[in-house]
Amino acid sequence: MAAVSITTEFLKRPLMTGAVTASSRRLARAMTQHIGLGQARLVVELGPGTGVFTDAVLRRLAPDARLVAIELNPDLAERLAATRDDKRLTVVHGAAAELADVAGGPVDAVVSGLPWTVMPTADRNRTLDAVAAALAPSGRFTTFAYLHAAWTPPGRHLAAGLRERFGTVDRSPVVWPNLPPAFVHRARAPKNLRMHRHDGSGPPA
Repeated sequence: MAAVSITTEFLKRPLMTGAVTASSRRLARAMTQHIGLGQARLVVELGPGTGVFTDAVLRRLAPDARLVAIELNPDLAERLAATRDDKRLTVVHGAAAELADVAGGPVDAVVSGLPWTVMPTADRNRTLDAVAAALAPSGRFTTFAYLHAAWTPPGRHLAAGLRERFGTVDRSPVVWPNLPPAFVHRARAPKNLRMHRHDGSGPPA
């Protein structure tokens, strides 16, 4: 199978891929710290791409834990499944908002590499709702944002959406060696989704 790169997929499908280059190992380390992966039984990764975060998650998971990676891009999903030989990993070609059905049980942690800033508002809200609904009460959610995009309307909407859906939200120091520099959002204590609207309106700007 021919090699698949994030840059190539961005040029082919910019609205689906979102990133121009793969995330760095340092960002992957920040994404997988402080979210209890060593004790997790079921972890879901959204938008694994070429597998940088996937590998970081697998390094921290217990031998009998499960990782379900959901990738919308069919080429990236096929490549990830073909290049990772780990019985704990299941790669699913599908939409992130379907994670509850795909995972099949309360999720201990969700790690997301989704391109939030290029997602339509309704899709972003639906996916955040799905994450909060799928997590166990003690579950953790982690995702990242590029520093230069943090103050754009989509970046602010993402931060507001996390605060709306989780009792505790914090962010990591900036990972400067990443290209572009990025930081990590970490959220826990998912709130009751009956409080949320599903009409795509989401939190105010």
